[in-house]
Amino acid sequence: MKWGIDAVPAPAGKNMADSGVIALVPMKGHSERVPGKNLRDLNGKPLYHWIVESLKRCRYVKKIVINTDSEEIAGDISQNFNDITVIRRPGHICGDHISANEIIAYDLTQVGGEHFLQTHSTNPLLDHSTINGAVEAYFGGLEEYDSLFSVNCLRTRLYRADGGEINHDPEKLARTQDLQPVYEENSNIYLFSRSSFIPCGRRIGRRPQMFMMDRLEAVDIDEEQDFRLAEMLVRYKAGCGR
Repeated sequence: MKWGIDAVPAPAGKNMADSGVIALVPMKGHSERVPGKNLRDLNGKPLYHWIVESLKRCRYVKKIVINTDSEEIAGDISQNFNDITVIRRPGHICGDHISANEIIAYDLTQVGGEHFLQTHSTNPLLDHSTINGAVEAYFGGLEEYDSLFSVNCLRTRLYRADGGEINHDPEKLARTQDLQPVYEENSNIYLFSRSSFIPCGRRIGRRPQMFMMDRLEAVDIDEEQDFRLAEMLVRYKAGCGR
């Protein structure tokens, strides 16, 4: 079962969601591909402010926790957001090769609560209404699923590195709209419980639910060109009054 962005969760999910989630946002000071991106100006404010402001508008987010190794980021948080909990990242989970799951595992030793939302500072277009919908879908699906992650739906011809086809038959050349869809993890939304995370040590559990998003809203800044695309989209939305 897959939830679309416009899907309406079961009423039980909405009611359960009122218990709330804790938002976890890991944030490094160093970035290999886009230097200083978390504090870099995006249409008048630091990049990470965008996701924080979206989270603060979510009806189901009861607490925001930012894990950082940067004194500069911690200082900016204390200056601009007095209601955010900052976790100073210890040395053993610092560096470019530490996974998000390792950081989450540490965060769970520092904060209470059972249900968590993990997102990134690099998702500036992620809207609070989409997060609300994902939380409702997560709670609505807990009898069947143990976690939720957001995806982009792809209907395009995909290949492996050796040139082998993934989702199509070159002898038939079906129209792309008729291809079997493939889903791309887009790194915007992860929802899980303490109970689902601890046994397997990962944010995507053993029985995950996929939550489809609009691909433009799901822009994740990994490269310089992603930052430029996000700038254009933010300005477009501002011009449309949205």
